[in-house]
Amino acid sequence: MKKWKAILLLALSLGLAASPAAAGGEDVVLVIIKDYKFIPAEVSIRRGQTVRWENHEKRQYHSVWFEALGEPEPDYFFPDESYERTFDQPGDFPYRCGPHPEMTGVVHVGD
Repeated sequence: MKKWKAILLLALSLGLAASPAAAGGEDVVLVIIKDYKFIPAEVSIRRGQTVRWENHEKRQYHSVWFEALGEPEPDYFFPDESYERTFDQPGDFPYRCGPHPEMTGVVHVGD
């Protein structure tokens, strides 16, 4: 089993990662960045929850850019760094990695 799969399985078993169906009761939902992917690519959370993206690559930097909201691209973050965002409004929030536009994800925020 690849190392990132083992990490994801551990995170899911500890309730640190969200599935696309539901986020559970955690205030911070984890998305792992590994092998040029957001894992999981879709998360569903409640209004007021925070999503933390952690870069688990060996050498590659990434960003989490909510371009459709008209926001500027945030700073890149490097391996072993993270980026967090709290969602206070319901809706669907697509995002992508600025330097790697093929990397996409969605945060679904419900009441």
